[in-house]
Amino acid sequence: MTEIIQDRDFVEYVVKQIVNNPDAVKVDRKIDEMGVLITLDVAPEDMGMVIGREGATAKALRTLLRVIGAKNNARVNLKINEPEGSTREPRENATRKSIDEVVGDIQI
Repeated sequence: MTEIIQDRDFVEYVVKQIVNNPDAVKVDRKIDEMGVLITLDVAPEDMGMVIGREGATAKALRTLLRVIGAKNNARVNLKINEPEGSTREPRENATRKSIDEVVGDIQI
């Protein structure tokens, strides 16, 4: 039975090690027709630690989860919920695009 919740426990352990408020970390696991969905909630002030610079930490977590999923023949996805009261500020020199500009950039 440990294999079934191995992915959830992995996320919980790693995230609790990198945040300042480990008691606020909540990890939920759901299975549907798309595979396994791990949902992560953290304190607002810890969001930057979980995401990392340019999303590097979140990307690494997702990559490792894919490896764990492949080992267990399952598709595992990670969703990081933005906490209430989060005060994300836009990056410097970031250009905001409208939805039309983004869709227009898609090459099919």
